[in-house]
Amino acid sequence: MKLRVHNLKLPLDTEEKEIKAAALSFVRAKETDCISFRIAKQSIDARKKEVSFVYSVDLEVTKRVKTDGKYIIELLETEPEEIVFGTKQLSHRPVVVGSGPCGLFCAYRLAEQGYQPILLERGADVDTRTQKVDKFWKTASFSPQTNVQFGEGGAGTFSDGKLTTRLSDPKIKGILETFVRFGAPEEIGYKAKPHIGTDVLKTVVKNIRNKIIALGGEVRFQSQVADVEIKQDRIKSVKLATGEEIPCDVLVLAIGHSARDTYEMLYHKGLAMQVKSFSVGARVEHLQSFINEAMYGDYAGHPRLGAADYQLSYRNEDDACYSFCMCPGGVVVAAASEEHTVVTNGMSYFSRAERNANAALCVNVTPKDFESEHPLSGVLYQREMERRAFVLGGKNYCAPAQKTTDFLDSKKSGAFAEVLPSYQPGVLNEDLNKVFSERVSRVLKDGLRYFDRKIQNFTKNAVLTGVETRTSAPLRILRNEAMESMNVHGIYPAGEGAGYAGGIMSAALDGIKIAEKIMSVYQPVE
Repeated sequence: MKLRVHNLKLPLDTEEKEIKAAALSFVRAKETDCISFRIAKQSIDARKKEVSFVYSVDLEVTKRVKTDGKYIIELLETEPEEIVFGTKQLSHRPVVVGSGPCGLFCAYRLAEQGYQPILLERGADVDTRTQKVDKFWKTASFSPQTNVQFGEGGAGTFSDGKLTTRLSDPKIKGILETFVRFGAPEEIGYKAKPHIGTDVLKTVVKNIRNKIIALGGEVRFQSQVADVEIKQDRIKSVKLATGEEIPCDVLVLAIGHSARDTYEMLYHKGLAMQVKSFSVGARVEHLQSFINEAMYGDYAGHPRLGAADYQLSYRNEDDACYSFCMCPGGVVVAAASEEHTVVTNGMSYFSRAERNANAALCVNVTPKDFESEHPLSGVLYQREMERRAFVLGGKNYCAPAQKTTDFLDSKKSGAFAEVLPSYQPGVLNEDLNKVFSERVSRVLKDGLRYFDRKIQNFTKNAVLTGVETRTSAPLRILRNEAMESMNVHGIYPAGEGAGYAGGIMSAALDGIKIAEKIMSVYQPVE
């Protein structure tokens, strides 16, 4: 009998054999009854003074066990999902644009089933990309085609590599298993808040790329799509910036949320799209030791807990301020994708061992803030804010930063003290209120005061660095139930850049679902 046992609350130092013994005791079984055991989920319960781990475990036992449908559940065998291929023949290989998690998993799924996709990425391969990004952070030498937003692995490559998601789709398990198969640690399969880290993620995306190629696919870097040819409401080809034209009857647009020139080209080609809400704000940094103590109390620094995180939100009738993309033991990074702009993001390595913790503190913005319903009005709003930050930071890709208490008082900071901003190429003491609209500043301040009541001294020893503008896509490229463009057959708007995902897992899932939609219509390439 196969079981899942939930809600095993155990001390931090509990060993795996003791977890197994606790689970068997819970279902009133003996060691001799046990065929197999594995940890299915591990989360942290820090709500009381005693910090504990809470486990869900999978057991297979020889005896029948009484289940309660809540804490003890029988796991029934499920048949693998059968792929039903379509009957239409492809005139050309499918083309996938963008090698972020959506495009990468879409191309990998297609390659697995013999569709031999062509994956186009405007930026460089991950090794070249790392060199260019490091150079930008050290010398402010900016590359508009290969940066934190563009290049192999997409924007997620230079992040914390968080794999958390609220989605309950059964394909999520397969995505995590794929990450592990290509180099991610096995713990991501059971931790409640799994992450890979930038350093490990670079290896994973490279391994997936090599597998796509081994399966007959093609991966081409520094291949920006500059134009598309549409005839009789159907995609015919893509044209690269080099002038090369690639014919296609299936085009997956996994372009990412920062491909503004591609957005503009698609808009002028008549693709149906609409503006959408997103959020803007700044990165807040604390000492990681402060966050550990705030979350874990006397257990702070326990080797099995690692660096603590937090999640905060504030709402009133019309506005919201919340923490986003929290990076324990990480750094704030320069993430611009256009010249003469400043954009921030957060990044952690797998060890999460840096001195500071950082998170985006964001405020919702809507077409009312943009004063327009034009599909590209959110892009314009982002760009104007990023240019103001560039000017305020000294016009050299340094970022404006200030102590959080001084932001609340709308004044410049003096020298930074305990918390030193980690952003490179550097920061300039300036008042971030000059970057934001009056409403965004006001809501951000209201949120900070509220967060101070949730985490004591949250604002006292913190630093803000701005601006954070790429929380999600500023528009949605409309698609129908078949996941095709509403008005151009053969084009599949995909992932976060098209407005249908938010984060690595949901983007990867969207890419897989689109691949399967394509497979349900077309035969594999012969």
